[in-house]
Amino acid sequence: MRALVKIISIFCLSMLVLACNSYKVESTSSKEEPVVIANDSLEYEIIIIDDGFNGFLNSIAKPPGFHNQVYMEQKNRNYVITWNYRARNPLRFDNLIYQNEIDYDPHIDYGYDVNYKLFNYFQFAQRKYRMSLLEGYSNQVIR
Repeated sequence: MRALVKIISIFCLSMLVLACNSYKVESTSSKEEPVVIANDSLEYEIIIIDDGFNGFLNSIAKPPGFHNQVYMEQKNRNYVITWNYRARNPLRFDNLIYQNEIDYDPHIDYGYDVNYKLFNYFQFAQRKYRMSLLEGYSNQVIR
């Protein structure tokens, strides 16, 4: 589990660097708060710092309860497979987006909240980076 925390933390930090380098930062007085996904009983924590995700989660994402946990787990498994394939192929895919692999074990019950936020992060990333994670390994965001 601690490996999951480390990988996700690195992933989040890399997304922060990407966000800072890819988009013009507007001068605003409010700073977006990171989204924290935690499950004390499994001893892990994920912090998503990607600029705009908090706003997406609060205004665009379907509300909790819209999708059931099984649906989101199935989607997350597929998203993670594609994401990790792209992360392993930095010469073919944009390594500023796919900097790290995601350690998501389909045999672990992460609970509704974790799956909800991870599912919505993938929805957000697909919109922000104009990519598709369900159309196969070779789709979009190629160098």
